[in-house]
Amino acid sequence: MMELFCAWGFLRWRMMGSGSSEMGSDGGGRREIYKTREMGSVMMKGREMDVREMMMVVALGSVHSSIIILHLERSSSTTTTPTISASPFSVPRRPLPDPSNPFGLRRASVVLFRSDLRLHDNETLSAAHADSLSLLPLFCFDPRDFGKSVSGFDRTGPYRASFLIESVADLRRSLQSRGSDLIVRIGRPESVIIELAKAVGAEAVYLQREVSRDEVRTEERIEAAMKEEGVEVKYFWGSTLYHLDDLPFKLEEMPSNYGGFKERVKGLEVRKAIKALDQLKGLPARGNVEVGEIPSLTDLGLTPPSTMTQDGKPAANASLVGGETEALQKLQNFAVECRAQPNKGIEDGGRDNIYGANFSCKISPWLAMGCLSPRYMFEELKKSATRMIPGGSTQKNGTGRIDNGMNWLMYELLWRDFFRFITKKYSSTKKKLDATPATACTGAFA
Repeated sequence: MMELFCAWGFLRWRMMGSGSSEMGSDGGGRREIYKTREMGSVMMKGREMDVREMMMVVALGSVHSSIIILHLERSSSTTTTPTISASPFSVPRRPLPDPSNPFGLRRASVVLFRSDLRLHDNETLSAAHADSLSLLPLFCFDPRDFGKSVSGFDRTGPYRASFLIESVADLRRSLQSRGSDLIVRIGRPESVIIELAKAVGAEAVYLQREVSRDEVRTEERIEAAMKEEGVEVKYFWGSTLYHLDDLPFKLEEMPSNYGGFKERVKGLEVRKAIKALDQLKGLPARGNVEVGEIPSLTDLGLTPPSTMTQDGKPAANASLVGGETEALQKLQNFAVECRAQPNKGIEDGGRDNIYGANFSCKISPWLAMGCLSPRYMFEELKKSATRMIPGGSTQKNGTGRIDNGMNWLMYELLWRDFFRFITKKYSSTKKKLDATPATACTGAFA
């Protein structure tokens, strides 16, 4: 028959010799129940329990420290086998691990690419790959980024849009070569992600944080939409030379002028770039999601200019071709040019420079689109140009002469960091910051 035993806290049991007791005996021995101060009341209905049953009650009581209900079934010829039943007071059992997923990885995750159209030094992609069994790389052509502004100008002109289309196409080819693919959609990210997350059963969305007002608002919309669906949103930082978490001050306390910013980050170490993965997790098997076509300029509502072909592609001799592949080639070519330049030295505390037609590295478009990481650029040029040393610092070379920073290139990368951090400081729509307006002046106030 089924009988019930309830206990609160810790129980102590003691086996006694044969004879009668005030609780009764079945001739096989008698038992007494001792209550500790923490126990409260103890109820035992019906029969006495053997030693094995009592030890289980004590063990369960000490582990859960809550009311434990044991159903004890005994027959005259078999040993009692206690089982634990569900109770509103009991601690629920954790489900057994899935043998097909021994490490508890997410079954599927969405990786939203925005201004990080590359595989190298992409913490967002690397983290999603490590955390998930399958990945759904996604790029959305947001209609809000195109069309006319309130001033009547194109939000995205045909040349920039063409550069973006080429960068997305190059990213797709790179993902395909590593066992993955890029899902492309025209639509608002917060709506597209919900549809795809439901289709593939995604448990998280990975994306890089951006800094401008419209991009921050998009992040907030994505976060709100995913919260309703119970999908986690994970952000990463990867658009600057110095990492946001490494700054020696809180973002709210960032100096409002470049001079103050440069002084505060002097000697700050640049994180190492993350290597591109050789192989990526495949697309989720569930959902049968179509990869989608990469749109043309006309699909985005833009008219190709006369310098482009009718399908919106640039001329064959175009100098600006979007994509990570082109960016890495540009960087390699620039490194060769940099080595070929004579070291003009440092005179009167000035910076070393590259003059004439090569006054600029001409890599800004790829940095802006995220086809090239500023950290990777820093590392590669540091390898090839021995005169380049960590910016903002003053180090002695072998001759005892003082070198001031990583010449003009490091100077420009610091300016870029300053503008991105200061934009991030003032772009949050969740709270308004009472601070001095940002300025490019190098005055003393900070």
